[in-house]
Amino acid sequence: MTDALFDYFTAGELPTPTLPADEAVALFRHAHGLDVEVQSLGSQQDQNFLVRPAGGGDPIGVLKISNPVFSESEIEMQDAAAAAVARAEPGLRIPEIVTGPRGPLAGWWETSQGRLHARVISFVPGSTLTGSGYLAPRTVARLGELAAAVSVALAGETHAASGRVLQWDLRHAERVIAEIAATEPDAEVREYCAAATAAALAALRPVADALPRQLGHFDVTDDNVLRPHGVDTLPDAVIDFGDVIDSWAVGEIAVTVSSVLHHDGATSASTLPAIAAFDRRRPLSDDEITALWPLVVLRGVVLVLSGRQQVRLDDANDYASGALDREFEILRRAIAVPIEVATARIRRALGRDVSDAPAWGGASLLPAGVRPVVLDATTLSPLADEGAWLAADALEAAAQRLLDGGADAVVLPALVPTLLGAPSRTPEEPATVPTAASVWFVEPTRLDLPGGALAVRVGDGIPNPSGGTLEVPARTRVRVLLTSLDPADVPDAVRPSDLPGWRAVVGDVTPALGVAMPEPVVDDLLERREAVVAEVQEHYYSRPPQIERGWREYLIGVDGRVYLDMVNNVASVGHAHPRIHAAVSRQTRLFNTNSRFHYAAIAEYGERLAATLPDELDTVFFVNSGSEAVDLAIRLGMAATGRPDVVAMAEAYHGWTYASDAVSTSIADNPNALETRPDWVHTVDAANSYRGRHRGADAARYAPEAVERLRALAAEGHAPAAFLSETFYGNAGGVALPDGYLREVYAAVRELGGLAIADEVQVGFGRLGSWFWGFRQQGVVPDIVAVAKSIGAGFPLGAVITRREIADRYRTQGYFFSSTGGSPLSSVVGMTVLDIIEDEGLQENARVVGAHLKARLEALGERHPLVGTVHGSGLYLGLEFVRDRDTLEPATEETAAICDRLLEFGVIMQPTGDHQNVLKIKPPLCVSRESADYFADMLDRALSTGF
Repeated sequence: MTDALFDYFTAGELPTPTLPADEAVALFRHAHGLDVEVQSLGSQQDQNFLVRPAGGGDPIGVLKISNPVFSESEIEMQDAAAAAVARAEPGLRIPEIVTGPRGPLAGWWETSQGRLHARVISFVPGSTLTGSGYLAPRTVARLGELAAAVSVALAGETHAASGRVLQWDLRHAERVIAEIAATEPDAEVREYCAAATAAALAALRPVADALPRQLGHFDVTDDNVLRPHGVDTLPDAVIDFGDVIDSWAVGEIAVTVSSVLHHDGATSASTLPAIAAFDRRRPLSDDEITALWPLVVLRGVVLVLSGRQQVRLDDANDYASGALDREFEILRRAIAVPIEVATARIRRALGRDVSDAPAWGGASLLPAGVRPVVLDATTLSPLADEGAWLAADALEAAAQRLLDGGADAVVLPALVPTLLGAPSRTPEEPATVPTAASVWFVEPTRLDLPGGALAVRVGDGIPNPSGGTLEVPARTRVRVLLTSLDPADVPDAVRPSDLPGWRAVVGDVTPALGVAMPEPVVDDLLERREAVVAEVQEHYYSRPPQIERGWREYLIGVDGRVYLDMVNNVASVGHAHPRIHAAVSRQTRLFNTNSRFHYAAIAEYGERLAATLPDELDTVFFVNSGSEAVDLAIRLGMAATGRPDVVAMAEAYHGWTYASDAVSTSIADNPNALETRPDWVHTVDAANSYRGRHRGADAARYAPEAVERLRALAAEGHAPAAFLSETFYGNAGGVALPDGYLREVYAAVRELGGLAIADEVQVGFGRLGSWFWGFRQQGVVPDIVAVAKSIGAGFPLGAVITRREIADRYRTQGYFFSSTGGSPLSSVVGMTVLDIIEDEGLQENARVVGAHLKARLEALGERHPLVGTVHGSGLYLGLEFVRDRDTLEPATEETAAICDRLLEFGVIMQPTGDHQNVLKIKPPLCVSRESADYFADMLDRALSTGF
């Protein structure tokens, strides 16, 4: 141990102390009079042990044996900085020196490796964010909050040792990099790091002298924060004050941000929550914003080179060697976009001014007389109809068709998201925004190019410098780019989320091709929706993508992102089915009116629908929704029996009308559902064989108990008009009812003079694969069937099917009329849906693909303990998440987070069940095996890397 302050540039090598564990134990006993046992912990420059009492027990603390190159004053500074933060931020957990029977557990040890300083700091329980698992935005934001809290707490602190020189001090990054790079044996690594360093220093130098300095932690990273054990916790502890120095204040958040970049799926945009959170607590100056991303890059270079050097010096240092891959990932992601783009993105996120992009101020480059036609390649373009966007050459083919149609030239605008040719299943946001405008000419054309920031590329060639004359072949794509950067640094397309950054360095060159483009508008659609639509009419996700197109099992955002829809049983035969479009178009050209008029479609559809059911169910009522269908079914039961009471299964959802809501007892949809039921509604236990009152083989008891309940109600003078339930327990995620359940219950209710109502709204119409109707699985025939959703494939269509004598009893309730229920248009749509299910084999697809998907999901349960079980059949599946497979504690928060993570992977999924811990998996019936596999793969990734 030396009295001089450490200076990295004169200290030479930094081999970590390597005391054997038994020596550390012996020295601990000698110094402090305590018998302990120790467990080695990782570190790059000190040696750390977790200390427990001999024989086990709660940790005493962490033994830190300091590297001998550091002075006692520097060690005191670390402890003083920790104490200052603890005083300023009492809500944070900060380690402190532990006191033993002989006083503070700190001092000098005479060891086999010389005189070393050893101290024990308090053990802070919890878990770090170590590793490269996923960090949710709220966790990233919390990192920024912690960095800001530490920065503010230390802003007024000083210490005599603060002037020491560490390799991690970003003020010295240029010199550190130069010295370590000279020892780096890999030329490719040296060149890679040199290019990144040069770009960062060029951006940093103009503001470096103006950056404020202060004492700081400068290592508030994923390794050095802790969150309490438990679910959905955020970090509340900061540890390891070993890098405390006086340096640029902005370096605090730069270091924190760099630690985010190696985590699963992270990009420069992923760090914005941390930067914004830091700025809210400790505002960044304009110069600091300019310096921030260059410092992130320099931090990445230092990490890569120093980590590789440390492993060369100490190949037994598992901590250093284990970090090599993630350190390289930090650098790769830090330079994935130019520094100018990352900085502009930060400025926009913080609401700061951003420099203007280059603008086109000249005349059109097109020869006189050439009249361009705009190629609309957006999500809303008719050119993308019927899945045309899926073709890899969709964009080129569309341009050529426009030329064939007589266009002189075809122009694809710059900086507008495109769908044509976009990929369909992408774990990361795809690059759908072209940076250049493109033009195709029908004839060979000469372009006179001005000088300046314009770059032109013909076909797949290299960019042509601006200025001069360019001969363009006919029907060949020409990209025209307007940028303040080297054109070689600008990709052909960028991600929509990165566009705010790229707009600072790439201008809209479309006017140079004779096409005037409107100014970008502020996206306030969600705010407008929330201002005008009732709050209770909710939308999926807190910040949902704007979906404006669908095709088969895909939903497509206006940014060109294609999402896999695994939740939408409304679009049963697939989104935007061309046969439904054709049927609707044809019928609306004929006529549409209410169902009291005489026309063929209502009779034909009624016959077709009744033909899918047992013969006795021969009479149809048409309505517009599942809620209406269930409501009408209940009223039919009351009318047919003259009774007011209805028995329904608990924890179910049946609709929002008065009667359908009355029999809905799911607390997920209404927390007060059971307490607010009208007195004519009675319930039996949810027949859930997984988490209900009776489980496994004991689930056979549900039916006799339900029968007993029915008989007891009758004895009390409340003989039921009807028993109502789903035939597969849909609200719980497609849980199959116990074998024979409906057979026993239906028999009992009929014995008591009541009727059996089957709610098939969610599970009917082929979705279960092996059965067209859910009641077939139970081997029963209900008296009344209510159905909707799938039968209209997105069109508002519902139906109630019953026996003629029951239907005729409705007259006791008055007349029945539904303006658009069974209208010509509704009936034609309904028949078309039936045709598609039959012609395209969608029930069989549900059976085959559903079985494959269920097997994939069950396999996840073998690797991930969060998976409790997989419910359901065909393409109505439920993946239930639990924290404990014995207690079945619902993993509610985890399920919500998994759904959010899946959205990042391009998968639409939502939770269901009273505990909201079940993924309701009910995609369009046309979903492919490949899409099912993608869904399972993304679930596996989320469960493996975090959510």
